Amino acid sequence: MTTKIRIQRWAVGLALASACVLVATAQVAPATAPAADAPVVDDIPFASPNPTAVTVPSDPNAWGGPRTGSEETLSDRVVTYKIDATLDPKKHTIDGKQQLTWRNRSAVPVKSVYLHLYLNAFEGPGSTFNTEKRNNAFGFRSGVETEDGGYGYTRLTKVAQNGATVPWTYVHPDNGPSTDRTVVRLDLPEAVAAGGSTTIDMDFFNQLPRVSARTGYYGTFHLVGQWFPKIGVLELPGERGATAPRWNVHEFHLHSEFYADYGLYDVSITVPKDYTVGATGELQGTPVEKKGLVTHRYVQGDVHDFAWTADNRYAKPLDGVYNGANGPVKVRVLYHPEYANNARPVLDATIASLTYFSKTLGDYPYKTVTAVVPPYNADEAGGMEYPTFFTASSYKDVREGRLERYALDFVTIHEFGHGYFYGILGSNEFEEPMLDEGLNEYWDHRMLVANKQTATAQTWLTKLVGVDIALGEFEQQRLGAMTGEPADPVGNSSWDRMSSNSYGTVYARTATVMHDLEQQVGKDALERAFKQYYAQWKFRHPSIADFRESMAVGTGQRALVEKVFAEQVYSTRKVDDRISEFSSDEILPQPGLAEVKGKVVERKSEEVDKSIDDAREAFKKAHPKAKDGEGPFEYATRIIVRRDGAVVPQTLLVRFEDGTSQTLRLPDSGDKRWARWRLVTKSRAVSAELDPERRVFLDKDKLDDSRTIEADGSASRRWSADIAAFFQSLFALLVTV
Repeated sequence: MTTKIRIQRWAVGLALASACVLVATAQVAPATAPAADAPVVDDIPFASPNPTAVTVPSDPNAWGGPRTGSEETLSDRVVTYKIDATLDPKKHTIDGKQQLTWRNRSAVPVKSVYLHLYLNAFEGPGSTFNTEKRNNAFGFRSGVETEDGGYGYTRLTKVAQNGATVPWTYVHPDNGPSTDRTVVRLDLPEAVAAGGSTTIDMDFFNQLPRVSARTGYYGTFHLVGQWFPKIGVLELPGERGATAPRWNVHEFHLHSEFYADYGLYDVSITVPKDYTVGATGELQGTPVEKKGLVTHRYVQGDVHDFAWTADNRYAKPLDGVYNGANGPVKVRVLYHPEYANNARPVLDATIASLTYFSKTLGDYPYKTVTAVVPPYNADEAGGMEYPTFFTASSYKDVREGRLERYALDFVTIHEFGHGYFYGILGSNEFEEPMLDEGLNEYWDHRMLVANKQTATAQTWLTKLVGVDIALGEFEQQRLGAMTGEPADPVGNSSWDRMSSNSYGTVYARTATVMHDLEQQVGKDALERAFKQYYAQWKFRHPSIADFRESMAVGTGQRALVEKVFAEQVYSTRKVDDRISEFSSDEILPQPGLAEVKGKVVERKSEEVDKSIDDAREAFKKAHPKAKDGEGPFEYATRIIVRRDGAVVPQTLLVRFEDGTSQTLRLPDSGDKRWARWRLVTKSRAVSAELDPERRVFLDKDKLDDSRTIEADGSASRRWSADIAAFFQSLFALLVTV
């Protein structure tokens, strides 16, 4: 999901929780009635409704073992979907027929399987999604409310296994409201043997919602995501922390996204002949027309989701090609006439992303990428990712140098990047969103830094202050990282969090943690570790523990990596280092008793004062060009640094009036809460600064990192710049909502 939505997640409580309208949803009575409280035939449990980040690495052979490239398929395919879908663009409905073939990877027979019916999140106030939306403290995405007639749902109308009717019932794996219908259990007439497969035929009916969150319609525009009955994931021992077989099939939560097995999708989409279609995968042959309708067939293997779009207002698609190591990749941009000026930037940013991600992580394995620019009034369809298919954003003015252009580029990069972290690396976005949203956010900003793209632009704030407001990519991220009082570990699930604001730290705090880790291990070591992570876990389903292991091995700095994960991924240790005392004074002769030539002599104050004055006068005559702070006496500089949070590598730079400096290091281990130095030098100190190279962005407050001997306006100017930077970031997000 894109940062275009994150204003509600971290912008200092500016967003409000969306009200959920209490209007009943129209329903289609299923031909096969759901079973009433049907008993569970097998005893395979659900994954925990309150999961925490996985700490134990997966078995090396989990998910079929690493993909070497010598296998027949890119992934160890578990499921095959053959779907026929017919869109009624006036009623915004879909009649679907699905043949689902699923392989039981476990060592035990399976009698009951579970499916996601995601569209039921939008059928009314009783869903888990809408319940959480009402109760959430900060709101969701851009806060679009569902209006009368704008609800959506999925209904199963027929389910059969080998011709035998399959009874089914709604279940609640996360103990959500009994009125939630986003997960359904099928009790199969015939158990699926260990290592065996079964085929389930089903008919289903979709009423698409008016676009309010990720999917739906607006006018003739249709973005069809999470629309088909999708089987849950049966995890085995040694996979993502599982110790026994378990069904990972969570309800559709407000902030959660998706998790599914890899497989093969063969999808035929029938629409009126004047409609343009774009979808996951490759178009097979020429679309077939019959009675004013056209059927488009798309096939894609080794993905775990499928989405598509249809509209009769799309302009002529803009096409391009990326020539990668695995052959040419066809890049297509679908857009509407009102946003024709968005098409070229989206195409260019997509090709640039293909280049960067292929170079820094691993070669793109598919043959297509389709990007959709959503039309006016369908912003909520923007900023979503699916395999080989994503939606960008849309802006009126995207000239170079404007924030809107920066935002369009970034959303495009971000949504493409999900194709790696959510797509090729099949992260569980329900339970460990850090592995997708967080790492993707970090890598996207890393790309912008590498390509020297910044968010500088002539905004209203720039005009107001008369200065071109600019802030580095990761300096912007720390603004939303809850550096002061982080509420939840970034490794937590997407729904078990204090607020939307805390969920937003999955993006910003993860990016900041990874930025600081890169500063410690070095750019080359960090990139080497990410490449190793990609190579080892592509087309599988890594956990946070697996990612941690890749970082430890790839960087060669296990102790450091494990410390960072313990403090910042599995826990919420803030970082708060500050200079609490700073002084630099001459070391002057003092009155008192002293022994001179064997006799005790008292040096009185007047005598000492005169000797000081004489020494200064003599120095001045001998050094007529001496600078302030230079004289006959040495200086003692005293510095105390307080440490109230996690211990991180820190340097302290002390500058002196003669232009020299000293670099000191704070202890990087132990529990001591302070460090003190006394420096004796010929020149007076003028400033002391923690983290002079700006490596530690997790620090709660960068303003208390520096002190000067004399009053200096630079601190206040820096404070003003941080405020300006905040509003710049806020504006960058607001213009996308």
